[in-house]
Amino acid sequence: MEVVRVFLCVLSVFVALLSERFVVLAAFSQSLDSDFTFSLPAGRKECFYQTMKKDASLEIEYQVLDGAGLDVDFYISSPSGQVLFSDYRKSDGVHTVETEDGDYMFCFDNTFSAVSEKIIFFELILDNMETDEDPDDWKEYVHGTDILDMKLEDIMDTINSVKARLGKSLQVQTVLRAFEARDRNLQESNFDRVNFWSIVNLIVMVCVSGVQVYLVRSLFEDKRKVRT
Repeated sequence: MEVVRVFLCVLSVFVALLSERFVVLAAFSQSLDSDFTFSLPAGRKECFYQTMKKDASLEIEYQVLDGAGLDVDFYISSPSGQVLFSDYRKSDGVHTVETEDGDYMFCFDNTFSAVSEKIIFFELILDNMETDEDPDDWKEYVHGTDILDMKLEDIMDTINSVKARLGKSLQVQTVLRAFEARDRNLQESNFDRVNFWSIVNLIVMVCVSGVQVYLVRSLFEDKRKVRT
């Protein structure tokens, strides 16, 4: 009987740990951060909508990755239609809004450009967004934890802390990749300009050299007619 009791205790601990593992993985699958990259044609405006709840926080960061001038107009408005923030012909920006219930609209405007298409990257970070699931519901599936030396609550706190730091690291890496893409596009554009004007200068130098040779030769030509 003692062997059976020990076996049942070990089995209950295994089931508890396995249940916790699956619940933790399910919690990790929920993300409130997202980023997008899109092309904005010349003379066009694109708007996006995000549904928010009261007492939450909406942070948006954008960058113009490619396009002449690396600039764009931007504004964000509340559900009532009030413009909260606006930028005029800027290459990047960060704005944070304490939200209320409703749909928030943010727009990128390229109507001031007649020929240049823009490549735009932006990232949304949503904080204090309540979910339908109670974060403490996982405790219902955990049994037999009284024989463990550590508390599962402490483990969850540590895992949530690691999750938050990993999410912040991922956000920073995403922003750095956007900066790298913008700098690369700028360098390639400068490289093409340097090559173009170098070719133009070379052609001008060849033409000037030809004109100079012609003028020097014309000075030494004897145009007098010789009579015989």
